[in-house]
Amino acid sequence: MPSSIRAVLFDLDGTLIDSAPDLAGSINAVRANRGHQPLPYEQLRPMVGTGARGMIGVAFGLTPADSGFDALRDEFLAIYERDMLLNTRVFEAMQPVLSRLESRSMPWGVVTNKATNLAAPIVHGLGLGHRAGTVVCGDTTPHLKPHPAPLFEAARQLGIPASACVYIGDDERDVVAARAAGMPALAAAWGYLGAGPPIEAWGADAVLASPGDLLHWLDLP
Repeated sequence: MPSSIRAVLFDLDGTLIDSAPDLAGSINAVRANRGHQPLPYEQLRPMVGTGARGMIGVAFGLTPADSGFDALRDEFLAIYERDMLLNTRVFEAMQPVLSRLESRSMPWGVVTNKATNLAAPIVHGLGLGHRAGTVVCGDTTPHLKPHPAPLFEAARQLGIPASACVYIGDDERDVVAARAAGMPALAAAWGYLGAGPPIEAWGADAVLASPGDLLHWLDLP
């Protein structure tokens, strides 16, 4: 670990929390409303990190440019907003990691592309709201990751230089954003990973097999 690291920033879905069951359930509810059979969870899980665009793409084969996409997106988001805390949990192996960071007085925060109306209730509903030093959502700044603006904003809110933060995420854009912000980038292999290049090709400073590997990287075993 670079000795200058003073704070840890996490992506939300697929890195800090496992939200895939509720997102998969919501898109399958949209399919059911149209008389379609549910898709297997294993088919939906990798696309969770791409939000409504990815879920509708895999479930209905539509892109935002297609007719009917907006109606499906609105229905999906309405169902998800109602059901987003049914089965969503902090990854079990992440709990001792957060406790260890806190015991060492190392602040941590969340940087997600999820909009505030979805991210904030989840963060608070899972008991993380009073623990996170910052929660930067997809509408906090004018830009989404892979733009570095959300990471710069998180560092600003923590009062710590961006170069003294490390960012952990489960999507290639997380690595791109961290690089652009001048932060070390760690890739979370337990996450959703998407349908792009393999995680080893993202150019992260390290690929973490499990949340506990973060403590080893930070030299906080």
